[in-house]
Amino acid sequence: MTMSTPEVPSIADNPSKAPDNLPVTSNNHTNRYKMLGIILGVFLVLGLAGFFWWLHSAGFEETDDAYITGHIHPVSARISGTVIEVKAEDNQQVHSNQLLVRIDPKDYKIALDQAVHNLAVAQVQAKTAQANIPLTQQQTSAQITQAQAGIGVAQSNVIQSQKAAQEAQAGINSAEQAAREQQANYQKALLDYRRYAGADPEAISAQQLDTARTSLKVAEANRAAALSQVTQARARAAQAKAGISTSTGKISEARGTFQGAQAQRLQLNIAKSQAKSAEAAIATAQDAVAQAKLNLAYTHVLAPINGMIGRRTVEIGQQAQAGEPLLSIVSPNPWVIANFKETQLKRIRPGQTVRISVDAYPDHEFTGYVDSFSPASGAQFALLPPENATGNFTKTVQRVPVKIVLDTKSVEGYEKLLVPGLSVVPRIDVRSKARHDVAQAGER
Repeated sequence: MTMSTPEVPSIADNPSKAPDNLPVTSNNHTNRYKMLGIILGVFLVLGLAGFFWWLHSAGFEETDDAYITGHIHPVSARISGTVIEVKAEDNQQVHSNQLLVRIDPKDYKIALDQAVHNLAVAQVQAKTAQANIPLTQQQTSAQITQAQAGIGVAQSNVIQSQKAAQEAQAGINSAEQAAREQQANYQKALLDYRRYAGADPEAISAQQLDTARTSLKVAEANRAAALSQVTQARARAAQAKAGISTSTGKISEARGTFQGAQAQRLQLNIAKSQAKSAEAAIATAQDAVAQAKLNLAYTHVLAPINGMIGRRTVEIGQQAQAGEPLLSIVSPNPWVIANFKETQLKRIRPGQTVRISVDAYPDHEFTGYVDSFSPASGAQFALLPPENATGNFTKTVQRVPVKIVLDTKSVEGYEKLLVPGLSVVPRIDVRSKARHDVAQAGER
């Protein structure tokens, strides 16, 4: 089946329908050329704009995976106790060393008083121990000197007693010899007397008998005297031996006294050790006083830095525990953390200029510069870093955190508005050179 083409009437067939201004074909061609020129001009402008936009964007690296961050300082109680005053509110501006929270100080004042008392007791004990040292040393020296003198005297007495014993023994020998001689004289006189007494009276005279009798009595008296000398000599020898024993005992006694004095030296060492222990006790007590003062000072929780209060959880009457966070302080100098893809890091260098757009304030453009790179990708700092040791490995583009510092002038008027957590879009001008101050910091 064929389709018929409708016939288009021509101007030649009906000249009355032709327009008055001729030629018609020339005007249509002119309009077409103008429209074509306009279209080509638009495409040319768009192409040039795209080309220049491409040249411009090729000099920048940007990411929307970025946010503002800063130092958030948790403020905790360093001691336990009941909170009796809170002088900080959420979103309040505070200064360093400003009082934020006060904990009941009564228990810590008592502990400080007790520590001061213990220190005073330790100081008194140390003075007493120090005073005992010279007294003990003097007593020890006197006892040692006395004991040494006693040993010398006792040894001298032993020598004298030994000499006396030797002399007494010689006296015994002499007295016994004299006694034997007198005994012989006595025996001779006795025999003479008996001979004269038993003789015929007419053969001897009475004078001879009297002489024999007298000689016998004299010999008997001499013998008795000689025996008495022997007894005395033996008594002197026994006395000398007793003197030796006595002197020897005194030597032992003096040596015992000397040993006691030596033991007193040990007592002196003990006294010195006690003095050192007392000094150590003073140091310990001083440390306890210092710690008690610190604990009392810790009842005042102070702001560590200038900043703004956030996340206040402490209330009056709360039983605070040591190390328990009470509130947080946000530092006034935030910066930007931008997580760039690893494929974007090729041309990024520290010190390059950054244009920053904050989602919360789209009408204001902030500026800054690249400060540093993270030492590892964000995945490595995750709680569970990825393990790629399995056979089902899928390569994913990693992101590396880049720290961007904001310029001070660009944040004027926005200091309290740029808070950690806001989303931003940083655009790094990779064609810019490193800032002079950042280069100097890198050289240092």
